[in-house]
Amino acid sequence: MSSSILTRAIGATAALAILATAAVAQDVVPGAEVVEEAVEVAASTAVPADGQFVFNTLLFLIGGFLVMWMAAGFAMLEAGMVRSKNVSMQCLKNIALYSIAGLMFWVIGYNLMYEGVGGGFFGTPIPKDIPDPALDTGDYAAASDWFFQMVFAATTASIVSGTIAERTKLWPFLIFVAILTGVLYPITGSWQWGEGWLYEMGFSDFAGSTLVHSVGGWAALTGALIIGARADKYSAEGRVNPLPGSSMPLATLGTFILWLGWFGFNGGSQLAMGTIEDASSVARIFVNTNLAAAAGVVTAMLLCQAIYKKVDLTIALNGALAGLVAITAEPLAPSVPVAIFVGAIGGAIVVFAVPLLDKLKIDDVVGAIPVHLFAGIWGTMAVPISNADTYFSVQAIGVLAYGAFTVVASAIVWYALKLTMGVRVSKEEERVGLDKHEVGVEAYPEFAGAGRA
Repeated sequence: MSSSILTRAIGATAALAILATAAVAQDVVPGAEVVEEAVEVAASTAVPADGQFVFNTLLFLIGGFLVMWMAAGFAMLEAGMVRSKNVSMQCLKNIALYSIAGLMFWVIGYNLMYEGVGGGFFGTPIPKDIPDPALDTGDYAAASDWFFQMVFAATTASIVSGTIAERTKLWPFLIFVAILTGVLYPITGSWQWGEGWLYEMGFSDFAGSTLVHSVGGWAALTGALIIGARADKYSAEGRVNPLPGSSMPLATLGTFILWLGWFGFNGGSQLAMGTIEDASSVARIFVNTNLAAAAGVVTAMLLCQAIYKKVDLTIALNGALAGLVAITAEPLAPSVPVAIFVGAIGGAIVVFAVPLLDKLKIDDVVGAIPVHLFAGIWGTMAVPISNADTYFSVQAIGVLAYGAFTVVASAIVWYALKLTMGVRVSKEEERVGLDKHEVGVEAYPEFAGAGRA
């Protein structure tokens, strides 16, 4: 039974009960005034407190496991976009980063992001308490909230993984993930979602165009600059050498998985489904999210055809993701045409940003910087178009603050790892492939011989 049908059934039952009570009390057939009062009371108590707790908790859990499924999407997208000699490495990195993010967000991350922020810059760095179910209070299960917030932290790390693929050592990367998900992301998240200083200023980011995607994008950009490009990506003469990925079907599958998971990402961020308005809001978010992604794809395809006379599949895939990232900052308030416009600009950003990065010799294997950073900034700045309670100036302050903090903090961590452990594999290891030297299990052993691109 759907939530709307159940809500109506409960409301109707409450109305009949009130009518019956009124008839007994007055010993008369209830008149129009009694009927009107009964309907008003029934509407206001359509779902009792216990029912709201259940529905809200279900939203967190369903949204959470959809976002968790995005980890599979990132893994498949990256596996398809890297060369065959590095596929196992990307799969390993993705299951490892998800696991590390979960542990770190329990040990320190959640409470650093939400506990005792009070308009400040960070919370309390202690483990998250998961209460006895019999003693759980509030509008939803505390454990469901932790789970939903944790998978967002893992998403932030996934963004970094794809950008610096094919030349980064495993363990330094995973140490960076632990710091990013346990400390850096929670600190910046507390500024808005933890009701910190940017929240007090009126900054708005509904589901994380900046808090998740731009933070991951800034960390990825910083890593790409410090680690450098792949050895064979750019020639001494400045020529860009195409390095095709191993599997476009895998990359396409990964994109569709991410698209599906995004309904949990944005829809779950409504944070409540215990009223008719909440349920309708989640449905509206689904529509806007879906159409923004569709607009990103179509715009990217049309621009590719107009500029290059061919349609690049990888650009189309990233057009979908850029549309999704862009609408994430405000998926509820926009009308359908505005949502389509926001997603379309996201798709256009990818078409122009990918060659720009190559001109700057910034090697982003999967295109995460245009998708998550540039489209995330656009989506955040577009919020006031549909949300009258926000201001472009405050949104800009938030974008700059998140960028400055993440770049500086990430650079410190990357440089510390570079000076101590080293973050880059040797040229020979890069040539042969990370599957053989870092993982020991080749994804395609019958094809990925030494030196094969």
